Amino acid sequence: MTQWQWQEEDWENTILDFANLQGEINYKQAQESLQNLLLNLDLKEEEKQGLEKDIAHLTQMLQKLEDSIIQIAAFGMVGRGKSSVLNALIGQEIFVTGPLHGVTRETDQTNWHLSRENIGDTEQKVQRLVKAVENVQIKLIDTPGIDEIDGETREKLAYQIATQVDLILFVIAGDITRVEYQALCQLREVGKPMLLVFNKIDQYPDVDRQEIYSTIRDVRVRELLSADEIVMVAASPLVAMKLKDNKIIRQRGKPQIQDLQLKILEILHQEGKSLVALNTMLFTGEINEKLVQQKITWREKEAEKIIQKTVMTKATAIALNPVTALDLFTGAIIDVAMILTLSHVYGISMTEQSAVKLLQKIAFSLGGITASDILVTFSLSSLKGLLGLATPVTGGLSVAPYISVAITQGALAGVSTYAIGQVTKVYLINGASWGEKGPLAVVENIINSLDETSILNRIKGELKAKLKNRGVRSN
Repeated sequence: MTQWQWQEEDWENTILDFANLQGEINYKQAQESLQNLLLNLDLKEEEKQGLEKDIAHLTQMLQKLEDSIIQIAAFGMVGRGKSSVLNALIGQEIFVTGPLHGVTRETDQTNWHLSRENIGDTEQKVQRLVKAVENVQIKLIDTPGIDEIDGETREKLAYQIATQVDLILFVIAGDITRVEYQALCQLREVGKPMLLVFNKIDQYPDVDRQEIYSTIRDVRVRELLSADEIVMVAASPLVAMKLKDNKIIRQRGKPQIQDLQLKILEILHQEGKSLVALNTMLFTGEINEKLVQQKITWREKEAEKIIQKTVMTKATAIALNPVTALDLFTGAIIDVAMILTLSHVYGISMTEQSAVKLLQKIAFSLGGITASDILVTFSLSSLKGLLGLATPVTGGLSVAPYISVAITQGALAGVSTYAIGQVTKVYLINGASWGEKGPLAVVENIINSLDETSILNRIKGELKAKLKNRGVRSN
């Protein structure tokens, strides 16, 4: 070996060592991130309904990281030799092949045990790459032919598998068809590393083979893949044999698979850890979005039920309470109870004292609305008390005005509780903080989004129905 060759190889090893170090860092970060996610799911049993499979997938992905597993899946149309390519890679007839149309009906997988013995290439570079990744567990996954199933199912299957694997082998056996191109585009959208494997090259004369390859590279997939991502192989080549009686027979020859093996080894060695880390985080991110969205949706529904129920409870209590001094006190107790119930829904620990402080802060932030509410409530409560006392004197003529005042007072109290509930909800969604904006800004946004007229009318209608059920009639 010359001095120049030694320096070049040493420099190459330094680059690979740096890539491996960065890959290890990425891998560790992904592992810790996934562990933290599973430890802090913060989902109630009701919120997990329908998400059991997604949560199980997260556990599987963590196990995959802990076991150092890299998944490689083969896609392609029927008859292109997906199974043969995988068999050639591992050097054994593991995946079923045969003359029947579409032998692979379901997804199948096996382990690819890398060692310097079962990789036929004796080149020093290949042997060094094998040694570097032989502790990694590699799973090869065979999939049904993309033309064996309808388009919608094919797209769903391709997406489901592609989001979980780390490297995709798309196998063709000649120029690309429309179906293959569409499937290739769908897989490309997933954002995973991909190799286009041009199989059965033994069936083409050299000139035709090169012409097909050039067309694929320069025309068909120019916008999807680079030349480095296209590999030509003959997974199960037919070799002509001449017998003693001059008869010519064809039999299976040695697979021409070294270029693909080398390409996979280079990818695994240079960026395998980073690939697994990236793919794990992409897959985990999608599931986490589903979990968060379900949690938000469920808690939003529960919170709205609580707010609506509290609104009517407070409105009814205020409307039916004949004692002036108790109206504001009763309303405050109901609001505090609502805040505590909402905090439980959002998983925020809160004491009665902290709930009272939060109510005070919200009431202060509501400003003029709360002040006017208190003034109107007190005025209406006083008027309602006078009308109630006057009922015996007026011979019942003051009942109708009493009911009208009670309904208006209750409705106004309900509107203020509705606003308090909405502000509390935003506060709790932000993890018991006001987020980037202060409480005044949050309250202002909430108030601006409320249609107080419709809320008021709805509460009045429901209050009338409640009073009617209690045997009190209004004009």
